[in-house]
Amino acid sequence: MAGISRRSLLKGMGTGLGALAAAGPLMNANKAFAAREKELNILCWEGYNSAQVLDPFRSKTGATVKAESLTNDPTMINRLRAGEINTWDLINVNNPWARKVMLPEKLIKPLPKAEFEPFFDKMLPSFKPPYKWAMSDDGKDLIGMAQRFGPYSFVVNTDKVSRKTAEEVGWDLFNDPALAGKYGILESDDWNVFNLFIVAGIDPFKEHTPEEMTKFDETAKRVFKGAKLIGDIASMNQALISGEIDLHLTGGTYSVSPARADGHPNLRAITPLKGPLTGGKGGISWIEITSTVNNPNLSPLALEFLKYVQDPEVAHTVAFAEGTFNPVSQMGNKACFDLFTKEELDAIQWDSLEEEMARSVEYDIVPDYDKALDLMNAAKRLRG
Repeated sequence: MAGISRRSLLKGMGTGLGALAAAGPLMNANKAFAAREKELNILCWEGYNSAQVLDPFRSKTGATVKAESLTNDPTMINRLRAGEINTWDLINVNNPWARKVMLPEKLIKPLPKAEFEPFFDKMLPSFKPPYKWAMSDDGKDLIGMAQRFGPYSFVVNTDKVSRKTAEEVGWDLFNDPALAGKYGILESDDWNVFNLFIVAGIDPFKEHTPEEMTKFDETAKRVFKGAKLIGDIASMNQALISGEIDLHLTGGTYSVSPARADGHPNLRAITPLKGPLTGGKGGISWIEITSTVNNPNLSPLALEFLKYVQDPEVAHTVAFAEGTFNPVSQMGNKACFDLFTKEELDAIQWDSLEEEMARSVEYDIVPDYDKALDLMNAAKRLRG
């Protein structure tokens, strides 16, 4: 060390220690990133949590993939707001939430547009880029990928209520005292709120007057009181098959397709010909958008999974994952469409899909949802 003073040596040591300290957070971040290279967490509607969808991805990547399924969008979004933004990598919800809520609240992050927008070119025509619900309000950012979709209003046993009657009478079926005790209600809070507004003759997707909320309350009490049963998809389909009920509120391809696939084509999802929605439309359609969560330590597998489910064979698997069967946007790709058998197309009511989507408005956010939900839950409790 000849020629180096003690002061110079201490100064040099201080600089080195400072550099190590500065490198500490970076090293920790790199460790955290590396730890997540083999881990992926998905918050989703059922289907994406199916082993049929996830196991091939697990095998391909050697990763631990966890998926949790819930049955309404607000609950999933509230989980992110409550701090689970650090837990999840992907969130799969209905169309307006990414664009109108999660992006503005910085709960999700944009996708690499150049990398992912070309996938939309192979989708069905209504999803061609730039697809509204997959884009930010200003049209600059791609914020999610579209896949499953469909109309969702109510379901009938056509041996008891004909398709023609159901489409023409529409939501007023649930205002008919003669049908009290002959219908069920599928458990799905947000959709039930939508449908009760429509049964009351009110557009759910606008600000409501006190008089309209009173009418909603009265309708909710009457409809819940007249229901034979309230339950999940399996119990609704079984009740239709057994003849316990003739129809059920809240339902569509998503709910009835498993029963149709099991040999009950007389059970059919209905989209009414008219209703109180924008343009006099009779039904509501849903489109799922899957987005990357704004997780500060996002798994690199999130983007890989979004690409994986675009593959024609995987998209077909997603369409027919255990639980519910649905059309997927990737059916615009002949390589995907050709994988669907005649029976599978019949199960998802492909014959009427285009016309039913055309007479539906797209799922949106109810401005006074919390108030309506409280009224609906109170009506449900009155059943005893």
